[in-house]
Amino acid sequence: MLIGRVGRPHGVDGSFVVVDASDDTRWWKVGSRFLAGGEEVEVVGARRSSGRPVVKLDRPVVRGAELEVDRDALPPTGDGEYYAFELIGLDVVEETGRRLGTIKAVTPGVANDALELDSGLLLPMIEDCVLEIDLAGRRVRVASGFAA
Repeated sequence: MLIGRVGRPHGVDGSFVVVDASDDTRWWKVGSRFLAGGEEVEVVGARRSSGRPVVKLDRPVVRGAELEVDRDALPPTGDGEYYAFELIGLDVVEETGRRLGTIKAVTPGVANDALELDSGLLLPMIEDCVLEIDLAGRRVRVASGFAA
């Protein structure tokens, strides 16, 4: 799972700004381990700059490299909680049975996230709209009236 990307250098010691950084701050602490460009690395220096994580790894990495962790390294979700990547590819069906499309992205928003469908629809991830998420059945059931 993607937790960030190697951004621009920060200082002269090999540190860099993490771009598109995960909100899970445990990855941006000294001693954390993850993959950078497919190789395991360890954080040996960590701080923040303008609210963004700045890290130094135990070896040089290429700018733009993806920072990833195995799915098993993620904390378990609680009832009614899902990782955004788990929703990608699920079919979306209205409570009437009408198929609306497949989720291609979960777009962050100011008030709430939105489900972006391959049909071009954008549905708000709010209780009134999303009635049921069935990961095993690969389906999301939504209320009528949110899709024109």
